[in-house]
Amino acid sequence: MPEAPVPSLDVSESLIESSSFSDPNSGISKTTVVDGLVDNGAAQLLSSGFAMTQVMDRYSIEAEESGVAVIDHFPFGSAGAPIPSPHEDATWNGPSFIAPEDSIWAPFCSQCDWEFGHWAKIRGTTSSAIMDLLAIPEIVERLDLSYRTTRELNNIIDDELPGPPPFQCKELDIGNEELQFFCCNTLQCICSLYGNPDFVQDLVYAPEQHYTSEERTCRIINEMHTADWWWTMQATLESHQPGATIIPVIISSDKTQLTVFRGKTAYPIYLTIGNIPKNIHRKPSHQVQILISYIPTTKLEGIANKAARRCAVANLFHSCIEMVLAPIASCGETGVPMMSADRVWHQCHLIFSVFIGDYPEQALVTCTYNGRCPKCQVPRNRLGKFQAFPSRVPSDTIDTFQLADGDIRTFHKACHKAALKPVFRPFWGSLPFADIFLSISPNILHQLLQGVMKHIIAWLASPTVFGSVAINACCRSLPLNHNIVLFAKGITMLSRVSGKEHKNICRILLGLILDLPLPGGQVPSRVVKAVHTLLDFLYLAQYPSHTTETLQHLEDSLTHFHDNKASSITLFGTTDNYNTEQTERMHINFAKNAYRATNHKDEYLQMTMWLERREKIQQHATFIKQQQDQPEQLGRPMNYGTIDFLDTLADFIARVNNPGASAVTLRAQGEDTLIPFCAVPVYHRIWFVAGGNRDTLDTVDAVHVRPERTDTHGQIIPSRFDTVLVHNGQDCAHRKKDHRIAQVHIVFQIPSKVVDEVFPSCDVTPPTYLAYVEWFSPLLATPNPTHLMYKVSRLLTQNGRHRAGIIPVDSIICSVHLFPQFGPTTPENWNTFTVLEQCQTFHINPFANRHSYFTFA
Repeated sequence: MPEAPVPSLDVSESLIESSSFSDPNSGISKTTVVDGLVDNGAAQLLSSGFAMTQVMDRYSIEAEESGVAVIDHFPFGSAGAPIPSPHEDATWNGPSFIAPEDSIWAPFCSQCDWEFGHWAKIRGTTSSAIMDLLAIPEIVERLDLSYRTTRELNNIIDDELPGPPPFQCKELDIGNEELQFFCCNTLQCICSLYGNPDFVQDLVYAPEQHYTSEERTCRIINEMHTADWWWTMQATLESHQPGATIIPVIISSDKTQLTVFRGKTAYPIYLTIGNIPKNIHRKPSHQVQILISYIPTTKLEGIANKAARRCAVANLFHSCIEMVLAPIASCGETGVPMMSADRVWHQCHLIFSVFIGDYPEQALVTCTYNGRCPKCQVPRNRLGKFQAFPSRVPSDTIDTFQLADGDIRTFHKACHKAALKPVFRPFWGSLPFADIFLSISPNILHQLLQGVMKHIIAWLASPTVFGSVAINACCRSLPLNHNIVLFAKGITMLSRVSGKEHKNICRILLGLILDLPLPGGQVPSRVVKAVHTLLDFLYLAQYPSHTTETLQHLEDSLTHFHDNKASSITLFGTTDNYNTEQTERMHINFAKNAYRATNHKDEYLQMTMWLERREKIQQHATFIKQQQDQPEQLGRPMNYGTIDFLDTLADFIARVNNPGASAVTLRAQGEDTLIPFCAVPVYHRIWFVAGGNRDTLDTVDAVHVRPERTDTHGQIIPSRFDTVLVHNGQDCAHRKKDHRIAQVHIVFQIPSKVVDEVFPSCDVTPPTYLAYVEWFSPLLATPNPTHLMYKVSRLLTQNGRHRAGIIPVDSIICSVHLFPQFGPTTPENWNTFTVLEQCQTFHINPFANRHSYFTFA
């Protein structure tokens, strides 16, 4: 990557200009650099070395030092082993891209031809508006387009671009209604995922067990292949099908509203496989979730009896899912040869493993009544009691449903006794190895965020507790952070709060009530401890990687909630493997946007065609991106000032050149150090990324370092200098005494042309990237006993200025959010942009993100 020009900087005036800059020595293997990440002209730095290691290891929460130490592979047979090609003329079963002949834009004739078509289908407006645009005289000729109408563009996409398996329309007759049912071939969908070249380096073929040490006393559970279900199922298959490769089939569904006033709904069904890691699953742009069906959402008003109507709706759902999964029903036990993108064949067994949905869908698929547990046999009047009940047994349930072939009264009586809906053919009854009750996964979004935390927030804001006025006043004075969403008008003014907003509120909730008094002079410590305990459980349940020890913590935190969640994590991996938030996000593209693109007549036919064309365009865009290099974007210069830059830089240079010298000697040498340059490149953001390769990078954190500036409308945007956690020790041990809190004011680099002059010793290896920071007080040995948060304060010099220093960017572990110590009332002059300067005492927020929770909770 070529080095961008280094801008001019007058250090004597402490003026630092910014320019887009990329390190030519930063390779993907070390720093996972992303090109062109320039925000309003500011250069952005992706941290490397120690900081990058910390970011990637920090989600290995189970390992205190170095993450996974021991990996046990499946010991029996040859699990996941390749097989010979089943026949000589076998072809690849994944998505095929067009081979470039004369142009990578084919079947489009030029880049402009392709870009216009891409814009029209991905970013453009309605088809009628595109038609009107193309009808403007000379537009087609001047742009040299190969199509003159949207119909011609659609024909190119339909006939010449490869895409996903097409939708099929099936006619259903039920309750005197004729219904249209759209679905894809499930086997082809799984083949397209399994054979996708974007995932070939990340596919998992066999189960593993991870441990933190050679003693194997503490096991790690994160991805699905590290949990028990895959291991147990592999042992079952190896007994009669050696060398099997398991494809865990994950199904999710959730009815969603299409219109507000007309009452139209859609019932999309999504499919993915557990062989693809979760860091790819959570990115919608990778298209890991495939829409496989639209279930009819009729109310069957032609059936007069309400009980019969409800029974018919449940039977309709199960019949449709049974038809959707019919192509893979026989593949679970016998297996089917499948080839991945690297042209390697495996004998794949497609086994239904997990169902993702909220409670109404869970009750529907398990054929249980609303108000009953979909996993165990707890009576309705015993719900919420601290008592364990036996799990439902699939074989017994199937025996009950098989009575439907006999006397109908006997069947209904047996269903009533087992607390089951009288469904004639549950879709999972014909799927080998399927345990529908075991496959029901915890629902963090609806059970915790939209359930428990919703009521806790309302209770805290009630007049009998803290009240909405005091909570909203604190909310308006919180400092900025990459992981924190601020609510400028407070949190009690919100209506129709989504799960994402509840999650963001939970990050700041404890800090809002920390210093507030209760009415009548009551002591608030019990309230604070109760909120902290519930937040503990919420964060423990969302750990992206668990150990046997953290699962024990989960069980200890809340006895009532732990049973299903701890067992599901042990079976299928951590809860982010089956998060309903991903399903909610899919609704935007696959239901709502698709519906808006129709004329609202025969909408499902138009929605499926719109989705097929859109996915073909996206696949071709991926192919083109792989064939060309992305040009680097350059930014505009920006100015901002700092304090004590020259003195701290001189002290840092003296310390690096003389690592063993005393503080007095270093101070004297710093005063004599000359700065042989007058300009440095600076950076306005530090990205913390994780991922195996360039295409699967995941931004997990960021540190913003920006001066005050003016936007294009002339509005002043206040400065932002984030606070961070700095490793201040000599080794990589995760000990709080080796950690310090600091506020970053500048991220910069000493110009390469003067590095040898500044650091003349051959024994000295200077850091590449540096940060000018202002320090907070060291962490205390223990947190506050009431709210369990650590207290820090500003460190001042003898002349009353903030104590500053220069550190390597590699020593920055992550961003940190601080709660100001508000006191009984919030000062009126405090606001989000100035509170870090106005307040002198803070508490470290342990709920800003998972890493903060692991470090400070």
